[in-house]
Amino acid sequence: MMELGKEIHRLRNSRGITQEALAEALNVTAQTVSKWERGTSMPDVQMLPEIAIYFGVTIDQLFAMAPEQQMERIENRIYSQGLLEAAEEKQIEQQLHTFAGKPEHIGQARLLMTKLYNHQAEQYRMMAVESGREAVEKTGGSSDAISELANAWGSYIPDWNVRNHHALITWYDDYCRRNPENRSALMWLLDNLIDDRRLTEAEEWLKKLAQIDHTFRVPMYHYLICQAAGDTNRAAEQLHKLEAMEDQEWCWAVTMGDIYTLRQEYDKAIEWYRKGQEMQPSPKFTDSATSIAHICEIRGDRAGAISAYREVLRLQKEEWGIISGEEREAVERAIRRLQE
Repeated sequence: MMELGKEIHRLRNSRGITQEALAEALNVTAQTVSKWERGTSMPDVQMLPEIAIYFGVTIDQLFAMAPEQQMERIENRIYSQGLLEAAEEKQIEQQLHTFAGKPEHIGQARLLMTKLYNHQAEQYRMMAVESGREAVEKTGGSSDAISELANAWGSYIPDWNVRNHHALITWYDDYCRRNPENRSALMWLLDNLIDDRRLTEAEEWLKKLAQIDHTFRVPMYHYLICQAAGDTNRAAEQLHKLEAMEDQEWCWAVTMGDIYTLRQEYDKAIEWYRKGQEMQPSPKFTDSATSIAHICEIRGDRAGAISAYREVLRLQKEEWGIISGEEREAVERAIRRLQE
């Protein structure tokens, strides 16, 4: 309470505003403003937006929160619900632009901007899926409606000129040449090269990854390259090598689950996903349980899928403290759909 009062006092003085003028603008008495500034009372929570607008600051700034705290609060806000209203999106964007103007905060601010735009895009994409399904039904299955629904749903696209990752690969190629020690960037570059079947280039970049990484990731990429090249014998050798590895981090087991899922060896995949979840330290992610739910749905095992989704809900609550919001509601919707 004192911090809020001090900040109102500081903002008022920095702008040369009297207590009386502020009180008149907010439709309160000068005595009320004085009590705020002395910390003997606090503005009603409903007045905070009005005070913030009057001074041209954010509510977080009223409480004199450190930039790091404000950005953490912004991230929590982005993921606390579904689509953000345009006014709130603009307010968050403006806050982040302010932080991005400071060299010490530009990286985190730009990262949060990316998360904001991706969150909003994902919400619109989900809306497009719902609208697109109805469009297909109501237009008698027109090719235009089917195409738009496929686009919204992230469908496979047969046209190479649309499907290829040329621009993304070019950017990552340049970045990795300038930052050859960045394992994460190297892996994204490899993923996209393999997806585009640019396997000779992938092999060259894998040599660079092998120089800085001594985990399961190197044989994993060897396996993926061999699979993409149709070299089943070498792929089998790499897969055996992967399975036999020891003292690996938990995502090794989840990766094995992914590999066996793509091979449609679902029983093995589920075993590996469960192993990955067991190995994972708290707070545990929900990816393994969600993958199992998807496998069960593919197999037509509704009961198994419901059980896996309930495990997702448990992990959300017990590991992350998520008891409401869009992330949880999406899982609950999946369970209701399966129960119908």
